[in-house]
Amino acid sequence: MRIPELIPLFAVLLLGACGGSGMDLAEMSAARPIDLQSNAITPLPQVEYRIGVGDKLDVRVFQVPDLSFDELVVDTSGNIQLPLIGLVQAAGRSSGELSTDIAARLSVQYLRDPQVTVTVTEAASQKITVDGAVTKPGVYEMRGSTSLLQAVAMAQGPTGIADLTKVAVFRTLNGQRSVAVFDLAAIRQGRAADPIVLGDDVIVVDTSRLNSALRQIITAVPALAVFRPF
Repeated sequence: MRIPELIPLFAVLLLGACGGSGMDLAEMSAARPIDLQSNAITPLPQVEYRIGVGDKLDVRVFQVPDLSFDELVVDTSGNIQLPLIGLVQAAGRSSGELSTDIAARLSVQYLRDPQVTVTVTEAASQKITVDGAVTKPGVYEMRGSTSLLQAVAMAQGPTGIADLTKVAVFRTLNGQRSVAVFDLAAIRQGRAADPIVLGDDVIVVDTSRLNSALRQIITAVPALAVFRPF
């Protein structure tokens, strides 16, 4: 069956900072239509979690306990403070990038080939919305890197009426709202990769009880793990 050239999509309105309250699908407002046959699709990137303001980090310098710290909090400027090297920009970087930067700075004057490990222990600045056919829809805080399976589990899992072959992730990419559909059943069975979700993502598990227009969107987009702009 040919997909209609233009199908109206709905921009997702994120809830406020308070978690735990459900997202009313009726709050979605009409946005620009999407050409679902367009070649302008974005392959699913292999993303790494990006550190944000307020995140708590464990920093370990191998065999140097005086330079190893638990729960360093990223300040409002996006920095952490470390002995010898001072302020280090953390926000916007992956754990690996921050580890490399700290090691490079320490190696300039203080240590030879330092081995540095940075771990995000709490990602207070990152929130996702999980809605649709889940037990407890709402806004949830991520604790470090979070996969799609883990995100659905935060909402206490899918309900009995969920269609796990149609799980949509709404995301802003380069300032453009986009959507991708994943087969959660295949992910659970190990037949597909479990993608990482990002802060501000909105995850909707399909069900026959969804708003008809939203369900048309999810049904029309193939579960190909690619994001399509709208």
